[in-house]
Amino acid sequence: MPKVMRIVLMGPPGCGKGTQGKMLEAKWGIPQLSTGDMLRAAVREGTEVGLQAKAFMDRGELVTDDVIVGIMRERLAKSDCQGGYILDGFPRTQGQAEALDQMLAQMQQELTAAVNLDVTDEDVVARLSGRRQCRSCGTGYHVSFKPAKQDGVCDSCGGELYQRDDDNEQTVRDRLRVYKTQTEPLLAYYENKGLLRNISGTGSIDSIFERVIQAVES
Repeated sequence: MPKVMRIVLMGPPGCGKGTQGKMLEAKWGIPQLSTGDMLRAAVREGTEVGLQAKAFMDRGELVTDDVIVGIMRERLAKSDCQGGYILDGFPRTQGQAEALDQMLAQMQQELTAAVNLDVTDEDVVARLSGRRQCRSCGTGYHVSFKPAKQDGVCDSCGGELYQRDDDNEQTVRDRLRVYKTQTEPLLAYYENKGLLRNISGTGSIDSIFERVIQAVES
């Protein structure tokens, strides 16, 4: 593998980016950077952009691109990113992608690849709308892939299983529409740069992981 891996993980909600990112982090020993986690960390640490982000979040508004980019700039400057990183959930828009390019140029860095986990809309709906969680202990289930022994009852503690609001089918389809409008155009953006690697996001987690490794390291 090249000495430094700088990867953008792409794909619709529910495609498995988080899972694959954690596995890549373990294999390569570089951090998986999730924008959600970074936002919470910046708010917790009380950094300047963290305070800006908190103001938006407290008002229930989406954090603006410039604040997200500012948080990313702070994070990429930390020492654990010198050997590479995996970006999960960033960039989401063309504006963010262009800002990332400018930032990397200033840092004299280049992306290795943009890996797109390709999953059909119906697969996404089935994956997300089938998720269930225990109200008591938080254990996760899936009606098809990891069902509880007794319908609606947690195997671990006997608590009630419920469907999160953002996992109902209508919400999932709304999230897909936003993804297609805002983020899917980035596939062409990275293809034009010769960075795009399209990977089938269906099959076992391990087989998808092998595809990702092969696409990036070849």
